[in-house]
Amino acid sequence: MLIVRPSALGDVCRTVPVLASLRAALPEAVIDWVVRDRYQAAIAAHPALDEAIPFPRDRFARWWRPSVARELKRWAGALRRRKYDVVLDCQGLGRSGLITRATGAPRRIGPAVARELAWVAYTDRCPIAPDTHTVDAMLALLAPLDIEPRRDARLYLVEADEDWWTNERRDRGFAGVRYAVLAPTARWQSKQWPIERWRTLAAHLLDGRFDRLVLIGAPGESDQVRPLAGDERIVDLVGGTTVGQSMAVIAGATLVVATDSAPLHIAVGFDRPCVGLYGPTDPARVGPFDRPDAAIRRVDPGGAGRYRARRLDDAAMRRISVDDVIERIEAVSGAVVDGVVL
Repeated sequence: MLIVRPSALGDVCRTVPVLASLRAALPEAVIDWVVRDRYQAAIAAHPALDEAIPFPRDRFARWWRPSVARELKRWAGALRRRKYDVVLDCQGLGRSGLITRATGAPRRIGPAVARELAWVAYTDRCPIAPDTHTVDAMLALLAPLDIEPRRDARLYLVEADEDWWTNERRDRGFAGVRYAVLAPTARWQSKQWPIERWRTLAAHLLDGRFDRLVLIGAPGESDQVRPLAGDERIVDLVGGTTVGQSMAVIAGATLVVATDSAPLHIAVGFDRPCVGLYGPTDPARVGPFDRPDAAIRRVDPGGAGRYRARRLDDAAMRRISVDDVIERIEAVSGAVVDGVVL
């Protein structure tokens, strides 16, 4: 059995309940997963998985070149020789559809309304309501197999990443102390919360609530967080960690605050309190799984909330105040004793 969900990182994490459901129903089955090579660490340690098969998307990007085409053909041939009986395309895009078709599996399951003609690759097409949360949409692909969905999004750490973070905290002088993770960066301008509000929030969290704040983000996003630098209690790891290391940072946190990005879904996987800031994207579809109270969204009734709103400005995000975030933090974190969020 094969899961096809190459990317993105947050979506890979949100697909884990499908893996957990398959393993619970089929304890003796071989269950593999095609995942983009850079995200392999997100699922590598999961006990329900037999093998993560890396998809080197960057290397295959120039597929029209003869040398790359030959390599891609060898990769697809090796996948086909595994002779999977069932493949679930949990991405529903052209690329994942091609991968699904290339397996030659007798049963290939995917969403009935898949983009980029991916549905052509499927033998079983599952109808999914357009307003369904993405996790529930993927769990719906289990219906043709009569497998009961399990809402188990737990993630697991590779031991080397866990050890790295233990040593890093010791070397930086905050082993054993409480810290919060802030993930202030976003690729879309429309998902970015104003940096001056992040600065105000950071000051509030450091005022008796947390001993350290740790900033995380992708390579190339360090300029977005530079205005937060300068306080020795703020540890800037933006662009400086692997996927597995970022997971270890989040797994040890007391709180995670992020824009609509992978750290939120990693926090859910490690059962960490989290708050997500949403603008053009709808948390009812892409918010923290089974945590509707963890998301904040203040959309203009006029309609500045279109999902694919990369070119919109940050007007929707600006409607979220610092007080909104603080109030939600206290709600998701539990009791507040002597001014300290527990």
